[in-house]
Amino acid sequence: MTELQSQGMRLLDPGAGAASRRGGAGPSDHKAVTVDGVTLMVPVHTAGAFASPFVADAPGPDGRSVLRRGSIPIASVSFPRQPRFYGLSTADGIPYAQIATLHGADVLATTVLQTCIRYESRRKACRFCAIGQSLAAGRTIAHKTPAQLAEVARAAVELDGVKHMVMTTGTPPTPDRGAKVLCDSAQAIRAAVDLPLQAQCEPPDTDAWFQRLKEAGVDTLGMHLEVVDETLRRHLLPGKSEVPMARYWDAFGAAVQVFGRGQVSTYLLAGLGDSAETLLEASRRLLAMGVYPFVVPFVPISGTPLEDHPAPSAGFMRSVLEPLGRLVDEAGVRAADIKAGCGRCAACSTLSRYETPLSA
Repeated sequence: MTELQSQGMRLLDPGAGAASRRGGAGPSDHKAVTVDGVTLMVPVHTAGAFASPFVADAPGPDGRSVLRRGSIPIASVSFPRQPRFYGLSTADGIPYAQIATLHGADVLATTVLQTCIRYESRRKACRFCAIGQSLAAGRTIAHKTPAQLAEVARAAVELDGVKHMVMTTGTPPTPDRGAKVLCDSAQAIRAAVDLPLQAQCEPPDTDAWFQRLKEAGVDTLGMHLEVVDETLRRHLLPGKSEVPMARYWDAFGAAVQVFGRGQVSTYLLAGLGDSAETLLEASRRLLAMGVYPFVVPFVPISGTPLEDHPAPSAGFMRSVLEPLGRLVDEAGVRAADIKAGCGRCAACSTLSRYETPLSA
């Protein structure tokens, strides 16, 4: 599974299952695939995927496909079906799929603000970010209102059995860095449907926002470092790195006090230059604080400055994930215990497989 996620997959039937995702925020240029009962987000639109030795046959009458490495069958796979809520629109004619999308098997995801002060400046933009691509292509809208999110969340639960929801956001030009719009959204969603929520944003200007998010109905919080080394941060995250690492560490500590151990997480992108030991050392510090370090393989997205940057090898990912899985298990901060969000979904990394005796 780790090798499949690093190298990507070719599809003999690109239309199998739910639509793949191109551009935008979150796991872009991927497709959800279920292998041996485990759903993964696997790159299918990247240069690496086009050259991958992994090929999925067209699905048979039972909806299952054969995954091959070269010509050798290695697994039976399936693709999550197109969710039923995608067929609906709001009263003002906006398709539900432009407001929130299905990620993995049972998690609803939305980018509340599809604009970002970092992305709007070529000099400040994160070099791997594609948040504006789906907006430019007309696949989403710039601002999802609380009422729209509540309507779609309720439909996704009732029609498709969605179990939890992720709300991320581009960073607005306000000191709260998106916390306010996430509070408003969470409050509306929880008034409409009982759905565990994760909110994701940069550390806000004051720790008081963590309690406000909790009171609005947010169960878990993500604040994503992505890159640890300071030189790499300035190069790859020129705008975001203006929020110093010290603020992240302080914010993690304050957020854990509000949400509890294991209910605060951060993304770390493997393959952008941080060494395995750098990622593991940061993860040790995070785990000691009660923060879940969600280490995922970097996926180069077409149309970004890093579109030609190679994805990490499966060997590099194992060198991080194998020891990290043991550290996570020892700390008792596991994916399975997260109430909502990316760590609970776990489809963008095989880390959760290393937290158990099962092979990854």
